Amino acid sequence: MSLALVTGATGLVGSYIVDRLLADGWSVRAFARSPDRARLSLPKAVEVVPGDVLDEASFARAAAGCHTIFHTAANVLARGGWDAYRITNVEGTRNAIMAAERSGRGTRLLQLSSVAVYGPSRRYEAAKRGERTGEDTELGPLRDGAYYARSKRESEELVLEAHRQGRVWATAVRPDVIYGRHDRQFVPKMALLARSGVIPLLRRGRSIMAIVHAANVADGAVRAATTDIAGGRVYNLANDYDVSVRRFFELASEGLGRRLLFLPLPMWAAKGALRGARVIARTVSGGRYSMIGSSALDFISLDNPFSSERARKELGWAPSVRPEIGIPDAFRWWKERRANEKGATFESRP
Repeated sequence: MSLALVTGATGLVGSYIVDRLLADGWSVRAFARSPDRARLSLPKAVEVVPGDVLDEASFARAAAGCHTIFHTAANVLARGGWDAYRITNVEGTRNAIMAAERSGRGTRLLQLSSVAVYGPSRRYEAAKRGERTGEDTELGPLRDGAYYARSKRESEELVLEAHRQGRVWATAVRPDVIYGRHDRQFVPKMALLARSGVIPLLRRGRSIMAIVHAANVADGAVRAATTDIAGGRVYNLANDYDVSVRRFFELASEGLGRRLLFLPLPMWAAKGALRGARVIARTVSGGRYSMIGSSALDFISLDNPFSSERARKELGWAPSVRPEIGIPDAFRWWKERRANEKGATFESRP
């Protein structure tokens, strides 16, 4: 029986990887800074070992005897500038490589990367030619403040270079925006928007969103880690199903149990609102925060630019969780979790 170590096992993708591995008959070990808390949220069949991705010794101990390391732990939103991302995302990946190298049994390493590595200037260039952004697309420049994208690019480069040097067998997958149960970023933001009852739609909501369900990412990650030809290669996991902006919110409304009113919004109005938001941000922050990226506007007004054909052809990636199931389920989970948290807060009051 194969043994896998999963970092970030209680996170969005990590939790789905754990479930997928258990369903496939693997033995699973979770690497956790708070083991008691992890045991409460993970299946009982999972072995939880204490440690930190920044501690080489504990990482090496956790990886001992493992056939594969699924490295999903990362800072996505953090305070403290570049170092807050570099220390966890880059140095943590460096330690993952070290742990795989020292395991002594040819341990494989799967790195959870991101389409953020492409940079904002390159991801839509292929679309202008009627093509899709694939793994062979040249990576574009990243601004100094793009801390997450920079950390993911550096982490991915470390993993692929370690493979080229023969230190470890490694591969990486690049999802776009991930949703599903346990999502504490994208779904909550969209749910709060939907709570207003009015959804502004650019281009009538026809744009195809760059989103992917976490279960489908987990499927691609497991396939990549267990496919020999995947060694030293990267795979976009960014096109499980085409979902328009309007269809996304229609399905979200099912999970939230409320009707939504869709309001057409001209592009000029949206761009004006974006400029206004930037001015407000600069004023409120005293000039420290001046960028509210146009990437957010691109996300809801332009079609998903990425191709996942390499994963489909080489890994046999065939996503099983369809949006009409996954999207309502994710928002239903958010609604139930929020209600439970409010109840717990109310009960704790004197």
